Amino acid sequence: MGMRDIEVFRVVMNAGSTSKAANVLGISQPAVSQAIRKLETSAGLALFLRVRGRLVPTQEAHALMVDVDKHFVGMDAIEHRIKSLKQFGTGSLAIAAHPAIGNAFMPRALAAFDLAQRDVRISLRVLSSREVHQEVSAGHCDFGLMADEMPVMGLEHSPFLDMPGVIAMPALHPLAQHKVITAQALSEFDFLALNPEDSSRRRLEMALEARGVRLNTRVETAYAHTLCEMALRGIGVGFVNPLAVVDFIDRGLVVRPFELPVNFTSLMLFRPGRPLADNARKLMATMRIQLAKDLKAVQRHLAR
Repeated sequence: MGMRDIEVFRVVMNAGSTSKAANVLGISQPAVSQAIRKLETSAGLALFLRVRGRLVPTQEAHALMVDVDKHFVGMDAIEHRIKSLKQFGTGSLAIAAHPAIGNAFMPRALAAFDLAQRDVRISLRVLSSREVHQEVSAGHCDFGLMADEMPVMGLEHSPFLDMPGVIAMPALHPLAQHKVITAQALSEFDFLALNPEDSSRRRLEMALEARGVRLNTRVETAYAHTLCEMALRGIGVGFVNPLAVVDFIDRGLVVRPFELPVNFTSLMLFRPGRPLADNARKLMATMRIQLAKDLKAVQRHLAR
């Protein structure tokens, strides 16, 4: 009893005739009839009655069809899964990202990736850089993005963002009239700072110390998004990741370049020896395209 004969039987049952089954299978009508006779001989059962040149299924055929359908439903699911994997890759991804990337940039990138059309499910974890490092090291996510605050020993990595920070302020702030913000001018106003462990804050403080400048820090926060919200509300001015300001520019936040070359750096992390799924690679390509668009939007604003 061959699988091909059982497949022919199933098609005949669903199509209702040998001629229609032959069209579906792409074989001749005699070949269909021969496969049915072969199956009946093998099974020792009469599966069809021959009535005026037509095959009429017996009760045994209907009973057999129940189990045949169960088998082929599983096979159809496997075939569908293979096609889906070939076209879209694995259906779920876990990503860990530090807040400057995870809070606003990743939603923009995921929207551009069109998750519904690709039938992809995402677990996005917005964590500290230390926690991102831990998640990737433990194999709990497909890839991660962290600031350059942690050593990357033992992990594969590639640069993602390495761009100068910008000064954020409300539209009516006195510094909004400046084309470039100097360190001295920045020290004359209340400052919104990232937390002391942030690598960009440490670089900023080192650069200012070399100039003999001290800032009047009014508020500290771990999140660039929160810093932008406070700057927009006039609480102070802040030095922020350029990706963080994208959602605030249209709301009236003004950003200006800073005279000192202090960069924000983000790294993409991978676990060694763990090949990336096709969807992960495609998402990362989309993220880089979105990154270029976002940075271009910020540069247009800075050029005003």
